[in-house]
Formats: sequence, structure tokens, C-alpha cells
Amino acid sequence: MPGRTAIGLDIGTSGVRAAELSYGRGGITLERFGQVALPDGAVRDGEVVDRATVAAAIKTLWKGSGFTGKRVALGVANQRVVVRQVDLPWIPAAELKASLPLQVQDFLPMPVEETVLDFHVTEELHEEGRRGLRGLLVAASRDMVMSNVQAAEAAGLRATSVDLSPFAVLRSVAKPHGEVATEALVDIGARVSNLVIHSGGQPRFVRVLLTGGQDVTDAVAERIGVPATYAEGVKRGAVEELDERERQLAHSAVELMQEVFVDEIRSSLDYYGAANPRFPVERIVVTGGGSQLPGLVERLQSVTRREVVAGRPTDGLHLGRTGLDEHQLATIQPLAAVPVGLALGVIS
Repeated sequence: MPGRTAIGLDIGTSGVRAAELSYGRGGITLERFGQVALPDGAVRDGEVVDRATVAAAIKTLWKGSGFTGKRVALGVANQRVVVRQVDLPWIPAAELKASLPLQVQDFLPMPVEETVLDFHVTEELHEEGRRGLRGLLVAASRDMVMSNVQAAEAAGLRATSVDLSPFAVLRSVAKPHGEVATEALVDIGARVSNLVIHSGGQPRFVRVLLTGGQDVTDAVAERIGVPATYAEGVKRGAVEELDERERQLAHSAVELMQEVFVDEIRSSLDYYGAANPRFPVERIVVTGGGSQLPGLVERLQSVTRREVVAGRPTDGLHLGRTGLDEHQLATIQPLAAVPVGLALGVIS
């Protein structure tokens, strides 16, 4: 067994997922991947609200998928995370993090003492003889972060780092520099979707959207009056048992929710483009369970007038004894972006 490993743990709305990577001179190897479903309400909009249920699911995941390591990297993304591009006076990198609370209070909608702060420098500024730093300020509610950390701890794990989920997606699916100058990565979850725009791996814009595939399921369930579990199948095209009226209602519900979601992506791209005309988005890469919704990629491509491709987070990784066959490996591709990216953050 490789001596150096890293595990990324993604606590999502619909389930918990983990990926274990080993690394050394021979490169990076995917050793294990697993997921366990969560009941509705255990995690709400990306925040753990039922710690005992989430901890039990993590324990089941560890036992069922063969994870043995106890140190994990966690991801967060919800409405209690603020990501903004800001300009700060230049300061040495070694002093930057400690100085953040004094410099960024005016940019935050919450008291700085109630947040966990980070700052990702995207460029140095030289204007009128003065040096500055431009970057993405990340501020996460401290109690929200701790709710996720405590769920992992209740499962017997130790969270050694907490990362922004969009940055994890960036690590795992960003295409090599030179293939395109700038691209948008969209990870579509059950209730929370992450958008990150980067140029050559350098993040330039992040937005967390409180919408996802479960919203489509809910719309179908409400429109035709069926349980959510049945509506999930209908959403994915299983309509054999529906009559013509029900099919039309289900189709209209899916179409409407797709339209709302795609319009959010389009407006986010427009907002980014207005502020960053030097770095136009050339391509969109989609991941997440919600990206499998029939017709979504085609609609997104038509509305944004950009190429849309599926992300493949395991490309570039060696494959260890994962226990997954070729079909299973293909199935996990849209689901692995966040946990794989979290583990890559430990390695880097």
C-alpha cells in the first residue's frame, strides 16, 4: 500500500462522497472512491443540520468502501460563503493571512470575527507607482464550517483542512493550459451548484448557486403528484407508466427548471464578462449529478453559445485497485470532481 495518501470528503445535500489518492514519484493514483446517500433534510443547502445522521452515513461509507485513513480534507459551498474579487494594498505573502481581518471587514456582510477567511491572489497591481494585490476573498461562516467539521469528527475522522468546493472542482477538471485560455466549470449538485471561471488554472470568478438537480425532481413531483423517488426516474426519462397528460406536465416542469438554471449560468457569465473583458469564457465544463439531466448540456450550449463538455476528474490519474469496473468508473466521473479535487488540494 502506498505510504502517502490524501482523502477528500464531500458532504453534499443528497449524499457523502470520498476519494482517496496516493502520490509519489510515479504520479497520483485513485485508490478508492465511495458514496452513501443521505436522507432528505440531513444537509440543507450545503450545511449539516443533522450531525448524527451525517456521521452515521460517513461511518457506513468508510466501512463499505474500505477507507482506513482518518485525516480528511472537507469542502464547503453554500449561501453562508462569500466570494468576492477585491483589491488590497500589497503585503508580503507570509503576512497576508494574519492581516486579512483588519483589511476586509468593509467587504463582508457579516462580522469578521464570525468568519473563516482566505485570500487567493490572482495578480499583482502596479498603478501610479503603488503596488497592490487583486484576488478572490473567501469568507465562510465559522459556525457553518464547524457544523461540517463536527460531523466528520463524530464519525471518528479528523478534518485537517477545509476548502472551498469550487476550488476543488477547479483542481480536478480544469483543462491543461493552452487548450483554451479561459473556461467556466459548473458542478451541478442536488441543491447547490458551483461555478468557477479560471484562466490557465487561476481562478477569476466564483459563484455558489442555491439550485440543482433536486429542484427539477421536486418540480416534477409537484406537477404530476408523485413521490420524489418516482419523480427522479421521470426526470431522467422513465415515462413509460405516465399517460400523455402526465408526460406533458412532467416535460414542462423539467423544461421550466432547466430554463431557470441555464439562465442563472448565462447571467453569471454575462456579469463576469462585463467585469473581465480581457478574459472571455471560451468553454463550459460541467460535472455533478445534475449535469446528467437529459437535454441540459444542449440547452446550456445553445443559450450561452459556447462549447459545453463533460468534466472527467479521474483523467490524468492512475487507477489503483478501486474495485470499480469500467462502467462504474464512467458512472462516477460526474460525481468525483469535488472529493478528488479536495484530495488534490492536500497533495499540492
